[in-house]
Amino acid sequence: MLRVGLTGGLGSGKSTVGEILRESGAQVIEADKLGRRMMEPGHAVFDEIVEVFGPEVLAADGTLDRARLADLAFRGKRLQELNAIVHPAVIAAQGDWMRQIFARDPKAVAVVETALIFEVERDARLRGESEGVLSYWRRRFDRIIVVVSPDTVKIERYVARVSPGGWSEQAAADARSRLALQLSDAVKASRADFVIQNNSDLLALRAQVDAVWKQLVELGNNSPATELLQ
Repeated sequence: MLRVGLTGGLGSGKSTVGEILRESGAQVIEADKLGRRMMEPGHAVFDEIVEVFGPEVLAADGTLDRARLADLAFRGKRLQELNAIVHPAVIAAQGDWMRQIFARDPKAVAVVETALIFEVERDARLRGESEGVLSYWRRRFDRIIVVVSPDTVKIERYVARVSPGGWSEQAAADARSRLALQLSDAVKASRADFVIQNNSDLLALRAQVDAVWKQLVELGNNSPATELLQ
C-alpha cells in the first residue's frame, strides 16, 4: 500500500492534480472538504470552535459564519488556534479512511489532498509541540507530491474563484496575505518526493501527473505492508 500526500500553496492547482490522479485510479480524499464537514453542527470540532471563538462566529441559522471565522483567523491572527482544533480531527479521519481503503485493496494508492502538510508541522513545533500528530504529520505519508506555480498565477486563480464577477483587489490582497502564511514553493519542493509544475498548460500538467502516477503504482505494488499511525 502507498500513502501519498498531495500538497501545494493557495491556487497552485492541487485539486486539478488530485482529480487527474483520481481518474487514473488513485483513491483521493480532500482534507478541505473533510474539514468543512467536521465544522458543521453536531460534530465535536464545531462545538470546540464555538467554545474557543465565541458565539459571534455563529450565523442566524446556527451554523458557522465562515466569513466571520475566516476574518478572526486570518486578520485576527488566530489561525493557529483554529488549526489546532480542526487539524487533529481531520488527520484522525484521514487515517480511518486509509485503513478502510487498504482493507479493501492492499495495493491501493491513497492520496490525501491538503494544502498545509509542512505548515502544520512548522506551526505545531513553533507552539512547542515536539511530539504528536501535528508535529510529525509528514511521517504519515510514504511519498509527498508538491504542486508549484508562480505566485502571480496563484493569485489570479484565487481571485477568479472567489470573485467570478471580475478582478477584485480585495480578493487579491486576501490571497497575498494567505500566501504569506504559507511556506514558499522552493521550501516545499525541497522536502517533496515529486514536484509538479502547473503553469496553466493542462496538457503539460497531465503529462507530469501521468509520469508521477506510473511511479506511484510501481511503488505501491512493491511496498511492504505498513501499520498506519493512529
